[in-house]
Amino acid sequence: MAQTNDHPGERTAQDPIKLIGIRETPLSVDEVFRAVGDDAAGGVALFVGTVRNHDGGADVDALGYSCHPSAEAEMRRIAEKVVADHPVRALAAVHRVGDLRVGDLAVVVAVACPHRAEAFDACRKLIDDLKHEVPIWKHQKFSDGTEEWVGAC
Repeated sequence: MAQTNDHPGERTAQDPIKLIGIRETPLSVDEVFRAVGDDAAGGVALFVGTVRNHDGGADVDALGYSCHPSAEAEMRRIAEKVVADHPVRALAAVHRVGDLRVGDLAVVVAVACPHRAEAFDACRKLIDDLKHEVPIWKHQKFSDGTEEWVGAC
């Protein structure tokens, strides 16, 4: 039987981009999860990126993120593309800037879709494109006193 879109839950959400932001304060998984709540969504995929204690074989003590003034607009552009290419009911993405320590949340994204496979696909596309295209840079500080800048795009 073909989908008829007769049920309101089968129609496209009015504005599925619920939250986009660059934050200087700690991120909240709960805030992002609540932002994508949608009764017509059968699946929510959530990704949380944290500061790990190593990179490339070296111990990481801390890191700082900085961004270009266009970073939030680029996040929105990517979110709009994900919404256009996937059956997204709701989408949220926040990224941290400033000084972070090991274990801190660096990025939280979530996507709600009618079905789980769609939510996984859309969430992966969102985080992968954010990581590769948004002008956010990471300054890693290693235990041996060395430092490294890593560009997100």
